[in-house]
Amino acid sequence: MTTTILLSERSGPVKKLRAEGHIPAVVYSSRMDSEHVTVPEKEIRASLKRNPRAILNVTLPSKTKQPVIVHQVQKDCLTGQLLHIDFLQINMKEQLDTSIAVHFTGEAKGTKEGGILQIETHEVMIRCMPNKLPKHLAIDISKLNIGEHITIADLKVPKHVEVLSDPETILVTILGMQKLVDAVEPTAEQADEAALSKA
Repeated sequence: MTTTILLSERSGPVKKLRAEGHIPAVVYSSRMDSEHVTVPEKEIRASLKRNPRAILNVTLPSKTKQPVIVHQVQKDCLTGQLLHIDFLQINMKEQLDTSIAVHFTGEAKGTKEGGILQIETHEVMIRCMPNKLPKHLAIDISKLNIGEHITIADLKVPKHVEVLSDPETILVTILGMQKLVDAVEPTAEQADEAALSKA
């Protein structure tokens, strides 16, 4: 836990706060009341870039220091501007249930043969002690052929991490061109039903 961020008491219009480089945020906890604060945009952007699931040591307006993780980030879909941050206060002595990103490495063999890479799931739920929280989980997709897929069960996770998501959930698949057309074009029966519904 190397990052410490000073949170300030929230006051004034949120538009003005954002213009001044402060992002509205809330710190949630099961042991204390939620606190409405602001976080410096420059610092939280840098932290999210390094590791969006990192444990942060924040100093609250009351000068109390708490370990937290970023629970949710709201951004403007057009500009990418940070709009709001939800922090979740954690207990370093208790196991943590949280989602974590899956990174796909390598170039799938099937895509070289004309297949289309389709990512179905970007994150999985895991449980571990906070100090054992990995930055992400990675899986090599280079041997994946057309028509093949990888599920959560195929992930190799550290021994101190328990995967909570359904192991049969598909992470990524390689579609052939015909299957891709079938996936995007309605069948004749579906087209007829659509035409009748408009009549």
